[in-house]
Amino acid sequence: MFRSREDAALQLAQKLKGRPLRQTLVLAIPRGGVATGAILAQELGAELDVVLSRKLHAPGQPELAIGAVGEDGRVYLNDYAREFQGLPQDYLAEETRQQLAEIERRKTMFRDVRPPAPIEGRSVIVTDDGIATGSTMIAALQTAKLRNPHEIIVAVPVVSPERMPEIRRWCDDLVYLLAPEEFWAIGQFYEDFSQIADDEVIALLRQANSVPQGKARSGDEPHFERRDTRPDRANPAKQPFFRRVHRH
Repeated sequence: MFRSREDAALQLAQKLKGRPLRQTLVLAIPRGGVATGAILAQELGAELDVVLSRKLHAPGQPELAIGAVGEDGRVYLNDYAREFQGLPQDYLAEETRQQLAEIERRKTMFRDVRPPAPIEGRSVIVTDDGIATGSTMIAALQTAKLRNPHEIIVAVPVVSPERMPEIRRWCDDLVYLLAPEEFWAIGQFYEDFSQIADDEVIALLRQANSVPQGKARSGDEPHFERRDTRPDRANPAKQPFFRRVHRH
């Protein structure tokens, strides 16, 4: 159990320190992944950027991902999609269109803060606050691989063990802290799993790119820590974002 995304990222950074990396770039999947990625970049003295991908929801089950689409428009469908016999092509096309529209909205905001970082020839760490179905991560990895990095490392605090073999197919290494058998939702492994707003992502990107790269954080530098002052807010950790599909 992690106290927060910051706590998880600090622990994760310890597993990455000392690795021989080349011009390290941290690519974070918004929104929660940016909170994780900001800490990793700061601890490793790396550059921070975002890679955009969006979950494709199952018909009638919006909590279940059947795949994801990346910012380059490439669609990845996972094995959960096979649970839906005769998935209508018009449904998939419309769902993809809606998620690409959201990607474009976010791209407009985030790229106003920082332009895309160069990837070719670099050690790229792709991160999120956790991996459940793995769809958004794989869509992000597909996008990153097209830009010829030196290597791609997936680094996350928690990952579903069922999805680890598939994730490893798309990267050079998978670094994680927890891979629990009883996995229902990423939020169950965090005491504080508050949602991240767009303006918080923008603030993290702006702050990360105002600090010189190549220097790990000292004890005097501030942590990225958010405080939610809104009263009676529901705890998202109690709201699993996908239903486990049991296959016999």
